[in-house]
Amino acid sequence: MKTKILALVIVLSSAFSFAQTKLADKFFENYGYVKAIELYEKAVEKGTNSAHVLTRLGDAYYNNSDSEKAALWYGKALEAHKNIEAEYIYKYIQSLRSIGNYQEADVWFKKLSEAQNGDSRLKGYNPDEVDIFDKLTSKNDDLIVQIENLPFNTENSDFGSYMFNNILYFASSSASDSKVYNWNKEPFLDIFQLEVTTEDDNSQSYGSPSEINADGLNTDYHEASVAITNDGKTIYFTRDNTTKRNRLKYDKEGTTHLKIYKATLEGDQWSNVEELPFNDDLFSTGHPALSPDNKTLYFVSDRDGGLGQTDIYSVSINDDGSYGEPENLGDEINTEGREMFPFISNDNTFYFSSDGHLNLGLLDIFESNILKEEATKAPVNIGAPFNSGYDDFAYFIDSDTQKGYFSSNRPGGKGSDDIYSYTITECHQQITGIAKEKRTDIILSGVTVKLIDDTGKILEEVTTAEDGSYLFDVECGKTYTVLGSKTDYVDDKGSVTTSNENEKVNTLDLTLRPLITEDQIVINPIFFDFDKSDIRTDAQYELENIVDVLRKHPEMIIKIESHTDSRGRDKYNLKLSDRRAKSTRDYLLSRDISPDRIESAIGYGETQLLNDCGNNSNCSEEDHQLNRRSYFYIIDRDQQ
Repeated sequence: MKTKILALVIVLSSAFSFAQTKLADKFFENYGYVKAIELYEKAVEKGTNSAHVLTRLGDAYYNNSDSEKAALWYGKALEAHKNIEAEYIYKYIQSLRSIGNYQEADVWFKKLSEAQNGDSRLKGYNPDEVDIFDKLTSKNDDLIVQIENLPFNTENSDFGSYMFNNILYFASSSASDSKVYNWNKEPFLDIFQLEVTTEDDNSQSYGSPSEINADGLNTDYHEASVAITNDGKTIYFTRDNTTKRNRLKYDKEGTTHLKIYKATLEGDQWSNVEELPFNDDLFSTGHPALSPDNKTLYFVSDRDGGLGQTDIYSVSINDDGSYGEPENLGDEINTEGREMFPFISNDNTFYFSSDGHLNLGLLDIFESNILKEEATKAPVNIGAPFNSGYDDFAYFIDSDTQKGYFSSNRPGGKGSDDIYSYTITECHQQITGIAKEKRTDIILSGVTVKLIDDTGKILEEVTTAEDGSYLFDVECGKTYTVLGSKTDYVDDKGSVTTSNENEKVNTLDLTLRPLITEDQIVINPIFFDFDKSDIRTDAQYELENIVDVLRKHPEMIIKIESHTDSRGRDKYNLKLSDRRAKSTRDYLLSRDISPDRIESAIGYGETQLLNDCGNNSNCSEEDHQLNRRSYFYIIDRDQQ
């Protein structure tokens, strides 16, 4: 007999824990994390130790920014279960870092690296950068970046834009009468130019491309990558190494290298082409870039003594026009891979492309404060939408207008390399609204309003003002949930998806239903399965409103009434409704509501119908449902 009783206790405890978990899930899915935590923890007390409950507890605390408790429950999940999804391990690592436990975070990072061998997100970064690839591939919603594949791109290579005095210079292999380069079977590159016009709406239009106005600058071979001095009188550019007879010049291995040349402006034409003295026939030198003060020239080279395949160097330009000794920028910029296409903006930010630093694939664009006095000089991947899994390079920006260009061979272009323009503007939006009482439209001040992101994380919490208003400053291009809560009211929530339209105001009013009206606590109808009196999960969810009111008003005493519709025998309905009333009472007692606070729980069957469905067989299901109801009458309330 004792064994049977024990087994029954175990079965009942298991059923209770299962019901608690289902109810907790419902609160979790509706952002009710505090209530969900209470219910999940209650289930754990009753013996539940599932990965679902433990990780949900971790998530609930994580979304409420309680990193210590989140780490506790994620840790319990990982301790109790072997096959925990990587998502939770990432969050566990982040929670550990948040509370300063970097040693344990590093342990789990190494375990994750071993388990996820081959996962590109785990290559090339340390434990402090667990979510780095998510950041690199997701756009910055504080900014609006408008990108355009430019109309003059061709089916061949077009890249390397440089803007000076409304003239855009770039390299293109579009010349139909040029010799063909064997590497890609496209014509050799020449330097082109076109006029750029800024329209009244701040958009830009482009003239027709033409070869650069120059005497002997373009040849039958490659020319590309220009930089122009501030006075507009000197241009630096890259060219294939050629002989005086305009033929390619090779080294002993049969390789033609690149060299940097300069030309000066005579009238409206570039002429006097001159090779720079630090070139060499045995290695390449190219991709010139000037510092804002024009006292330093930066370039790319594969000369001996470098750190990788190609490195970026600097060389001083003396007042007399001579040059100093080239200096390698060192391992803060250069790696064992390729560093290319340097550019320095007006505000002295150093940009370049690399496949040696942490990247999304092939060449990515990076920025560095190496030329500034700031402490942090390490290169930063500027991420999407500039970078992709393909070659992204030749970045140019006017730091005053936040307009510029970059080049890429990403899919969707017109040729092998295309030029893209971009405009960066800060994006600000707001979500605002009024909290009101349902039905009466009475303005509600003191409503707690939470801003929740699409992962369920609570970002901000405010209280409505005297006029019932609330306001959040939000990012563009995201989906948010706004949840309003107030004591003795049923929560209301709504969703807003912000656009990429700057300064837009999104309006979302909240309508909260009062739980106390005159002498009743009013909740949504609670439903029972046919011919049963068990409290279903959806009914428990509603009854938690009664629990909240009774906890808030500790002196309040209620009585419970339950009613059925007219279908079924009178005596049976009377007994059924009475069982349902007492099941409802028992649920409240299970939630630690004192028995002396429930004066009675009585079923009235079909004796108090709200319509004439007792004698009308034509009543609809909705008509019958109106009679299946429960009331929670307030007998005595506190004086608070």
